[in-house]
Amino acid sequence: MPASRRQVLVLSVPFLLAAGAARAQAAAPATVPITQFYDVLLEVMKAGRSTPFQQRYETLLPAVDAAFDLAGILRVSVGAFWSSLPPAQQQTLLQVFRNYTVANYVANFHSYKGRVIRVAPTTRAVGNEQVVTTTITKPGRDALRIDYVMRNEASGWKIVDVLLDGTISRVAVQRSDFASLVSAGDASRLIALLKKKISVLSDGAMSA
Repeated sequence: MPASRRQVLVLSVPFLLAAGAARAQAAAPATVPITQFYDVLLEVMKAGRSTPFQQRYETLLPAVDAAFDLAGILRVSVGAFWSSLPPAQQQTLLQVFRNYTVANYVANFHSYKGRVIRVAPTTRAVGNEQVVTTTITKPGRDALRIDYVMRNEASGWKIVDVLLDGTISRVAVQRSDFASLVSAGDASRLIALLKKKISVLSDGAMSA
């Protein structure tokens, strides 16, 4: 990919985030982070595999940081053993989990092919949280539904769970997967697994 195109991809991120916020002003506040996130994700999809994986990762990273409460998601995913982990290992695990989350999106949304993303302008309340419904449609295919559970935190609305097909909780799946890999005071096996997954997702372009 030409250097000029890579620079445009990276430099466009702040403008995409700002444009998404402006466009979503008339919608429910909890939808704004989703709209902003999808704007950047679409750019990454349009860049496609002709753009190095690391470049697409770096483009999407600030959008993931802005939209997701990764620390909160990780704490819930690890469960009761989280508080027993040494602070240094908690930080290492959070960094690796952050890398894994971004790499997972980059790997799974690697091409555009005319896809249309729609974010519902209204939300539904579930307790103190709001659920935002979105659909991703590829020409000739059934729409993929992805719902986002949003919580209004000190820094604004943040994603705290992702529901595939509107029902399958990503956090619940992760908690099941992580449970056998974390013990009191030790998450080294989970860290190693996530690093391996990052390498696979990126075809070896990233190791952690």
